Amino acid sequence: MTSSLTGELKWWQSGIIYQIYPRSFQDDSGDGVGDLRGITRRLPYVASLGVKAVWLSPIFRSPMRDFGYDVADYCDIDPLFGTLEDFDAFVAEAHRLDLKVMLDYVPNHSSSDHAWFQEALTGKGSAKRDWYVWRDPAEGGGLPNNWKSFFGGPAWTLDEASGQYYLHQFLPSQPDLNWRNPAVREAMFDALRFWMRRGVDGFRVDVIWLLAEDDRYLDEPENPDWQPGQPEHWSLLHPYTQDQPETHEYIREMRAVLDEFDDRMMVGEIYLPVEQLLPYSGTEDARMVHLPFNFHLILMPWQAQEVRRFADSYDAASLAAGAWPNWVLGNHDQHRFRSRLGDAQYRVAQTLLLTLRGTPTVYYGDEIGMHDVEIPADRIVDPAALQQPDSPEAGRDPERTPMQWDASVNAGFSAQGTTPWLPLADDFATLNVAAQEGDPASDLNYFRALTRLRQEHPALIGGTYRSVDAPDDVFAFIRQDDSGTLTVLLNFGAQTHDLGDLARGQTLLSSLGDQPASGAALRPNEARILRG
Repeated sequence: MTSSLTGELKWWQSGIIYQIYPRSFQDDSGDGVGDLRGITRRLPYVASLGVKAVWLSPIFRSPMRDFGYDVADYCDIDPLFGTLEDFDAFVAEAHRLDLKVMLDYVPNHSSSDHAWFQEALTGKGSAKRDWYVWRDPAEGGGLPNNWKSFFGGPAWTLDEASGQYYLHQFLPSQPDLNWRNPAVREAMFDALRFWMRRGVDGFRVDVIWLLAEDDRYLDEPENPDWQPGQPEHWSLLHPYTQDQPETHEYIREMRAVLDEFDDRMMVGEIYLPVEQLLPYSGTEDARMVHLPFNFHLILMPWQAQEVRRFADSYDAASLAAGAWPNWVLGNHDQHRFRSRLGDAQYRVAQTLLLTLRGTPTVYYGDEIGMHDVEIPADRIVDPAALQQPDSPEAGRDPERTPMQWDASVNAGFSAQGTTPWLPLADDFATLNVAAQEGDPASDLNYFRALTRLRQEHPALIGGTYRSVDAPDDVFAFIRQDDSGTLTVLLNFGAQTHDLGDLARGQTLLSSLGDQPASGAALRPNEARILRG
């Protein structure tokens, strides 16, 4: 039996990361948009969930054309969210509650409003011209190549004054920074130092696998599997804009900056297959990101044996690479998992996320079972949706709606008389934190029961993982260390299964709210955790 590693693990290995979308968590200023003072006021609730770290989506100065992922000043807070003093108060309260603070860091591109880009626009001789990626028109004129923006249309925009095109893998107002330029890298690293000196414990690094482009600027090949209606960006394969060798070099430099400070970490947003994902991990040899985000549970079919096969292969590959695993079911770019998987599977998925080996990341509101909200056409604000009206998969507003705190006006998110920046769910009067706090059988209290089990049973954090054979609809696995053995049974289907000896043991938690006897059959859509 393997000894528990829990006591040896870092906070980002043993704890749960909780993502807050600041615009949607708590509005204390009364403008319909969430802010730092509101988040700070709600931190005791966050701490009550049993999570370890709070990750804030971008709060830096920005024209908000992509809601903060277009940064105009990397070392200041946007007035929409408050001030640097408000931020310092937020950090102090988080640390008082033993919560770590993570910020969203957006190094691939800046806002076109950033002083650097404004200087670059003054001409080819500008000192900041080479801080961005410029190309002459193709022979005969026109776009330099066929590269596509993630938000639709070409990834190039013409600067008419100079006759050159600049690269933007997102909006034209989000020009790509030129990471080949050492001055750019040093300026971006100084931004990291600025926030770490203010007490920030870690960073989620936006689109980190896009930092470098192939310097031949070749056309990218067409994707033979693309279907009309899918985002236009998917119509090409991306061998020249993603996962370039130079990107690994830049991340190693970034990691060295974090290592100048004690106990800091970064998690990288990387949508890649496992064999390309794990080389980004922060092992002793690689020294890159501490956690390369594993989004595969979001993207794969929700079938017990599919999930088992992936979990087995990912866990084994992580061990072989010396990497620490991590798991995600939702975020600000993906539909809420309750909407994707359905009400019946909601607690099965929640249990899976919090019991697999590795660091879980939880998206705000998922702990109470929030779902996607239908956004009327006149309330859509997401540029990804507005630029691709024929692609229903592109919109991200449905998963970004305000947190549902109580049954009062605006769900307690914003004061009466304000209009929240996105519409509220139509069931907020019954699906909210206040209603669930006092209900022992609620989704919120089920989530807390799971996080308590993690703390009470070190095997769920530092123990080994091993899946076991079960009927096709059932994913069963064992977490084990010297302190004990726990069995997790997850029924992905609507049939009852007699699992024999596999179901023997003391029921620590059932998603159906009772305590089945040792050996009892696994019921439809049930998650059960047993002590053997």
